[in-house]
Formats: sequence, structure tokens, C-alpha cells
Amino acid sequence: MPESRSPHFAFAGRLPRRRLLAGFAALSALALPFAAVSPQAQEEPVVIPAPALDLVETGNTATAVFAGGCFWGVQGVFQRVKGVTNAVSGYSGGEASTATYDRTNRGDTGHAETVEISYDPRIVSFGELMHVYFSVAHNPTQLNYQGPDRGTQYRSTIFPLDEDQRRVAQAYIEQLDATGLFEGPVVTTLEPFKAFYPAEQYHQDFLTLNPDWPYIVVHDLPKIVALEEIFPDKFRPEPVLVGMLPTS
Repeated sequence: MPESRSPHFAFAGRLPRRRLLAGFAALSALALPFAAVSPQAQEEPVVIPAPALDLVETGNTATAVFAGGCFWGVQGVFQRVKGVTNAVSGYSGGEASTATYDRTNRGDTGHAETVEISYDPRIVSFGELMHVYFSVAHNPTQLNYQGPDRGTQYRSTIFPLDEDQRRVAQAYIEQLDATGLFEGPVVTTLEPFKAFYPAEQYHQDFLTLNPDWPYIVVHDLPKIVALEEIFPDKFRPEPVLVGMLPTS
């Protein structure tokens, strides 16, 4: 894709053309309410029950690794959940040599755009994080895409870090399918965790730092609204930010 010359789209050479086109198409609709923004806008969230099975964790820190489409919105959601101490955008599912945005965006590396969530299990549980993940962070019925973003790098996937996480996640997927609340079956996969590779610095905290970016306005800010409305007791108005990642 040719690099944009517009200073307002300085990252254009690094972003998928579909995101830019969706953003440009949305410019005329920015003043409309959430439900009327555009046919491609973020879907209305589905109100679902909490997991019947959850983890009992000890200590003050734990980790969950979720993939659910563009990591900008997924990261932005979990940065605003009480008990989350960090949420980093990155890549999981492939090798270290292909863990870059340019390579992952080709869809042939095995990577998914992923968010590594650090949390305090005394405040929020793994099950509660999954409740948010399946409710507002993404649409778990979309196979290998989310909204305008297409490809396996945008798949709905949980990377369990141990057998307990895998067991609880599998039970919740089965529970959600049994409710019939979604428009189709849950296609979220459970994949063996190999490694997590942080994304480039310009992707970190993207939603918070770029709230007027058209893609964010149309596809991600509605997730933040839904988080506050559906989970008011878990919502944190001031997000925990990644800041600068270590350079080595």
C-alpha cells in the first residue's frame, strides 16, 4: 500500500488499508450515536452470564493471554478493568522471527494480534476477565475476522498458560454455546501457549493516545462505553498504561 502523505495519518504505511478505508468512510458519521455510526461499526455487545466455573488463584499477580481481533481495542478494554495491572499488545502463535506487525499482517505466520494481561487475582479473576472478553472486547462468533479486519491474525483465541486455565476456558465456551445468546456458535479456539512477543511501541496504548483516530471512534470506543455500562463495578475511568517498553 502506498504510504499516506497526510500528517494526520502518519502511521498509514504501517496500517492495513482496510482500517484506513473504514476510518475515512466513518469521518462523515463521527457525530452520530453508537448504534447509527455505520454498517461496519462495532456490534452491540451481548449480555451474557458469568462463568459457572472459575479459577481459585493465590498471590497478587497472574497472567491471561487473549486474542480477539485488532489489539488496539482489546488492550484498551482491559486497561480499564479494575485489578488489571498491565495490558500489552503483541503477537502469539508464531515464531520470534515473524513477530512483527508487517509480517503478522500477511496472515501466514501463525501469529494472532494478542494482548497479554497482568492482573491481581485478589481483585479480578480469570473468569471475570473472560466475562469481559466474550461480552465487550470482541465478537467470539466471527471466524478469522473481526469487523472489517480479515485474516487468521484477527482470530478469536485464548492461549491458556496452564491446564487450569484451559479447563475453565473450555467450560465457559461450552456454557456460552448452550445459552444460545449469540447469533452463532462461539468459534474461539484454545491454542497452546508458546510465547508472547510485545508489539511495536507505536501500537501500545493506541486507543488512549489516539481517541479521535477514525478506526478507534467507530470500532473501539463503543467497547469502552459497553464496558462501563455492563460492568460498572469493574470499570476504571483512568486506564493503566504500558508507557515505554524496554528496548532490550
